[in-house]
Amino acid sequence: MAGEGRKLRVYGMALSANVVRVETVLNEKGLDFDLVPVDLRTAAHKQPHFLALNPFGQIPVLQDGDEVLYESRAINRYIATKYKAEGADLLPAEASPAKLEVWLEVESHHFYPAISGLVFQLLIKPLLGGATDTAAVDEHAAALAQVLDVYDAHLAGSRYLAGNRFSLADANHMSYLLFLSKTPMAELVASRPHVKAWWDDISSRPAWKKTAAAIPFPPAA
Repeated sequence: MAGEGRKLRVYGMALSANVVRVETVLNEKGLDFDLVPVDLRTAAHKQPHFLALNPFGQIPVLQDGDEVLYESRAINRYIATKYKAEGADLLPAEASPAKLEVWLEVESHHFYPAISGLVFQLLIKPLLGGATDTAAVDEHAAALAQVLDVYDAHLAGSRYLAGNRFSLADANHMSYLLFLSKTPMAELVASRPHVKAWWDDISSRPAWKKTAAAIPFPPAA
């Protein structure tokens, strides 16, 4: 087990999709962890004690014994590899290794830039007291629509992104898909039948329900 009974530590904010990305994989593996709060609003991520963990001053950071890692996707690969025998196998032999790598890259380079900008404008920025930039919303929504059209075509012939088994490629998408569902642009997923079926499937997983239940979304207006 992780650290022979010692909990892992995740440094970050509960209402951060990048932190939730890591929590998603930890819960899929059934690993105990503590979330150590790092409040970006007070610039806690720029203080010396945090910069000693991540010199780039960004969340999340994972501490696993003497191992300290940052960058959520690298963290997730580490967890999926080191704890492969525990919980859900996120690097399953039934998944195509090549497709897994392709869709991990697609998430990082195509999906994330579009959806993160949209979520920031519609959900995060208002929570921070800022005004939504409608031009930016339109730009990011158009970009995400194009990306999701590609996903819809791909998922028409594949239950999951890397084949017919849930994998790390699927898990890395889940936090931002949930955050998007809390915005008026949720229709971007709901209107694409194969993307919707995929999201309905992966979001029904017990580990994901545990992850989602812990996110302190503000009450709907």
